[in-house]
Amino acid sequence: MSGDNFGLQTASGHLNVPVESKEPYPADVLAGLHEDAAQVVAKYPQKRSALLPLLHLVQSVDGYVTGRGIDFCAEVLDLTTAEVSGVATFYTQYKRHPNGEYTVGVCTNTLCAIMGGDQIWDEVSEHLGIGHDETTADGKITLERVECNAACDYAPVIMANWEFFDNQTPDSTKQLVDDLRAGKDVAPTRGAAKVCSFKQVSRVLAGFHDGLADEGVGAGPSSLEGLRVAKDRNWTAPGAKHAAPADGDAGTAGLAPGRSSSTDTPSNAADEQAGSKPAEGK
Repeated sequence: MSGDNFGLQTASGHLNVPVESKEPYPADVLAGLHEDAAQVVAKYPQKRSALLPLLHLVQSVDGYVTGRGIDFCAEVLDLTTAEVSGVATFYTQYKRHPNGEYTVGVCTNTLCAIMGGDQIWDEVSEHLGIGHDETTADGKITLERVECNAACDYAPVIMANWEFFDNQTPDSTKQLVDDLRAGKDVAPTRGAAKVCSFKQVSRVLAGFHDGLADEGVGAGPSSLEGLRVAKDRNWTAPGAKHAAPADGDAGTAGLAPGRSSSTDTPSNAADEQAGSKPAEGK
């Protein structure tokens, strides 16, 4: 794909979005973004904590994190554009250049690799004529080499917009990308009844439900095999042994004075900023 569609990297390593991505939003689109953003921000005691879902919200509109999207997030959350860009360039789910309608991730981590992931990558990359983080000329497929798709019991695993395709082969994966490019409804091995577009999935990641959460199989037989064996053999987890909590300090037994467990750590005050000194009494 032409390099004109990708972010530009300076000598100092900073990634810049294309100039055209900084064009202002149309008034109706901006109004919709503000309405959605207000719902997201309302979920957090500190509005800066809403940055991750707001970046997904921007991608649900633009298809990637645009310059205008960075400006929007900074304005809504009272952050600098540098702070927003720092987050947007850290996580791989945020794209800083136009992304395909479907992101296809081929796992080439250890288990998937030895089960055929490397061969899948080589053949699909050649089939599409693109490499890592590149997009087909029709804008349909962005191909990624993924370190782990978190489904080792189904290796080799492919994900399309983060939906699972288990026990894949080079031929089945080439058929998958061909079907996606042809506009066919493609059903993942587990999860929703069909793969949704990158923009649709980005909106879900921003916190807006699409009603598909209960579709399909959540955990397949390979994931449940250990549970089946345990039930067949009447195995149970050993009972947890906890020291009696000190008087007035329920749930923190065995911890150093002033320490909290992972389940009872007090939250920051609503106006407390990251890294600031806790208020008195905390």
